Amino acid sequence: MTEEIITIKHLSKSFGTHEVLKDIDFSVRSGDVTSIIGASGSGKSTLLRCINMLEPATSGEILYHGKSIHDRSVNQAKYRSKVGMVFQSFNLFNNMTVLKNCMIGQMKVLGRSRGEAEEKAREYLDKVGMLPFINARPRQLSGGQKQRVAISRALAMDPEVLLFDEPTSALDPEMVGEVIGVMKQLAAEGMTMLVVTHEMSFARTVSKNVVFMADGVIEEQGAPDDIFENPQRERTRDFLARYL
Repeated sequence: MTEEIITIKHLSKSFGTHEVLKDIDFSVRSGDVTSIIGASGSGKSTLLRCINMLEPATSGEILYHGKSIHDRSVNQAKYRSKVGMVFQSFNLFNNMTVLKNCMIGQMKVLGRSRGEAEEKAREYLDKVGMLPFINARPRQLSGGQKQRVAISRALAMDPEVLLFDEPTSALDPEMVGEVIGVMKQLAAEGMTMLVVTHEMSFARTVSKNVVFMADGVIEEQGAPDDIFENPQRERTRDFLARYL
């Protein structure tokens, strides 16, 4: 049985009196691709932000290899290098070249030399087809190109898990395919991924697990065939009927 990398127990998150996540339980195992689906506002992105320590949980636990990430001894920057995040809005540094965007985190967080960081950055930019653009600035790139740079930046940190927060939602339809193609390649290579997505074909064909969320709770989770072919909950059936 593969190892649990991230374990979430009774996680809740509130903003004031508004409870966004309610008693969330699930785990991410090594080598698995888990897709989180659900309508906008169901708490999916907030869940990822809690896992990445961008939002503090209100209650419950998030464990990384069995240790609470809320323990005071946890170095947030080092943890985030191991649990990387790819955002829907790319979050690239506009004043830096593509190459520098992929080097800066390695040098500051991992302590790599400039030479080491550049070698690693070039390796992963080549992997996603962006090596010819190393001297470009983000404003000179298409949305799909920006997202591929963001993925290579995350990969250059040697993460154990990659979190994707709706990585194609800000893209024009013709650019979705190039980002999905990179993600499929990573999945085939055994990268552990947790993906919030509206791309049902990706969730159905690439994932090992699918989690359906509604109103801050996990309504249903299981293998893609179970969720898409034989959903048990009425809310899951209603959601899939709208999307498929």
